[in-house]
Amino acid sequence: MKSRLRPGRVLAWLALAAFILITLFPFWWMVRTALTPAADIYTDNAGLLPRHPTLINFSRILGLVSEERARAAGGSGARIDFAGYLLNSVIYCGVIAVVQTLFCAMAGYAFARLRFPGRDLVFGIVIAALMVPPIFTLLPNFILVKDLGLINTMAGMVAPTVLMTPFAVFFLRQFFLSLPREVEEAAILDGSGPWGIFWRVALPMSRGPLITIGITTTVWAWKDYLWPLLVGRGEDNRLVTVALGVFLQQSPNTQPDWTGLMAASTLSVLPVLVLLILMGKRLVQSLNFTGNK
Repeated sequence: MKSRLRPGRVLAWLALAAFILITLFPFWWMVRTALTPAADIYTDNAGLLPRHPTLINFSRILGLVSEERARAAGGSGARIDFAGYLLNSVIYCGVIAVVQTLFCAMAGYAFARLRFPGRDLVFGIVIAALMVPPIFTLLPNFILVKDLGLINTMAGMVAPTVLMTPFAVFFLRQFFLSLPREVEEAAILDGSGPWGIFWRVALPMSRGPLITIGITTTVWAWKDYLWPLLVGRGEDNRLVTVALGVFLQQSPNTQPDWTGLMAASTLSVLPVLVLLILMGKRLVQSLNFTGNK
């Protein structure tokens, strides 16, 4: 019992608690601002809780109140199709997460188990791509998508990242290298080829790492802003992150609609937050398992 109450352990827990509070404070202040009436935004900023909490900011962002009532509540009159933009973000992230995870698994398994000329050279090029900042490929990708006529389409938005990312290929390759060869050899004796081994043996055994890549890919795609802003400027394909910037630009320059913006930002964070809460334990277990291997 004494070993559990050592000063070092207590200090470590206190430091961890302080770090968590510092990390979560901006998120909490965003929620607090979303629950604050627009009339109190500059006067009620001393406490951790709003003095007059209200849900009117969420209601007007979702279009549940009339424009007159929204203006009376302190809104600027700017409106966004939050439900439509949310659906676009779900489609965008879902397509990238599913297709990218599948193709990265194929590439990772090929680099780990298959033997072909130039395998190590190709894998080295893939790893070298990790050192290339994404901003360097932004302009070439934009020109390519424009030449293909995919501007303002969902296909053009997902095109640069839908097939693979170097980190996902490297991560899954390392896991496939740790799979016992005896299981694959047994599948070969049963008459399975490389394709059958991949689908019937490797994929079922790598469910944890696949979920890890899927979750991390979803989170990164959900918060993507610059590329969807350049390619998906039309309202039909606009994502939530881009819509928030448009909503802010539509507000008067003298008095931005901060409460409405924070309400929309809170709603945009909730889907990913729920995903991490539901799948966080499996994600941590998968990372620990992969690290132990």
